[in-house]
Amino acid sequence: MDALILAKRTVTKMVRNPEQFIDVTLQPVLMTVIFVFIFGGAVAGGTEQYLLLTLPAIVVQTIMFTSMTIGVNLNTDLKNGVFDRFRSLPITRSAPLIGAVLGDIVRHTIAVGVSLAFGALIGFRFHTSPLEVLFAIVLMIVFAVSLCWISVFVGMIVRSSGAVQGISFLVVFPLTFGSSAFVPADTLPTWMQGWVAINPVNHVIEAMRGLLVGPEYMAGDTTVTGQVLWVLASCVVLVGVFFPLATWAYRRKI
Repeated sequence: MDALILAKRTVTKMVRNPEQFIDVTLQPVLMTVIFVFIFGGAVAGGTEQYLLLTLPAIVVQTIMFTSMTIGVNLNTDLKNGVFDRFRSLPITRSAPLIGAVLGDIVRHTIAVGVSLAFGALIGFRFHTSPLEVLFAIVLMIVFAVSLCWISVFVGMIVRSSGAVQGISFLVVFPLTFGSSAFVPADTLPTWMQGWVAINPVNHVIEAMRGLLVGPEYMAGDTTVTGQVLWVLASCVVLVGVFFPLATWAYRRKI
């Protein structure tokens, strides 16, 4: 209950500061336009085919970036003394962190919704059932919530919000661009193909492709079920590792 109340606080704070929605509304649109209309012709010979391959990856990339923002916000709150007020309240120690993560579900939902809606507006068509599309959206939100705990942990251990953002970019860029998100993996140098093969985000991208446009658009001999199970397993690992670490770091701070 404490976490839900603080989640409501997070959402209220977002509504009163609409600029917090800029990255989840404009970023996916800009990324789609840049990659599809600038690189689509060169990479895939046309924007229509490239959009089918790229939009699921842009959804994943958007989630990667939006899930890192929470660390910046929490670090700022920590510096401004907000958590000192929480410490004086009769609430569980981890409630402020859990509440912030739950509140951020609103941002993740908007990010996924805007990405898919804009994609549909410029010609993207789902090749799977509505149930599979809905499952893809839910899967991305679950993945985003799990991924948030990395950012929360970083936000608790570094000294400034700028450092949180810098570290986040160092993590996100190799994971998103070092994959088959925007170009086929077999066009990359051999050493980079090795990285793509072990890149965990690549599995998330393939799962989204399978759920949104069908298994025929997935790379290699992977199956949709296999990739979805991989994503769910990674969510369990992320929460199992970084939730305790984030809670430990938070208790040390306060």
